[in-house]
Amino acid sequence: MDRASMIFCGASLGICLLISATGFEFAALPKAELEASRTAMSAEQFTDVDLGDFGLVSVLELISHYIENPPDEPAGGAKKVRFQGC
Repeated sequence: MDRASMIFCGASLGICLLISATGFEFAALPKAELEASRTAMSAEQFTDVDLGDFGLVSVLELISHYIENPPDEPAGGAKKVRFQGC
């Protein structure tokens, strides 16, 4: 490779690293929110979820509904995978 190609590759890498380092600060969670996400919460501590037409529903009600009414599974217990063309 000639000198111009090496300079271009090095400059491109440097610019990409600079953009990534600058963008990371905007994309990263704040420390307080990150620490809060590491602690477990019980279902009673969550706020109610707005389900549109159904209104506000507590997380505990959603969990109990899911336990009482699990999603339907196919007869074999596993989903049948179908491969189709374009």
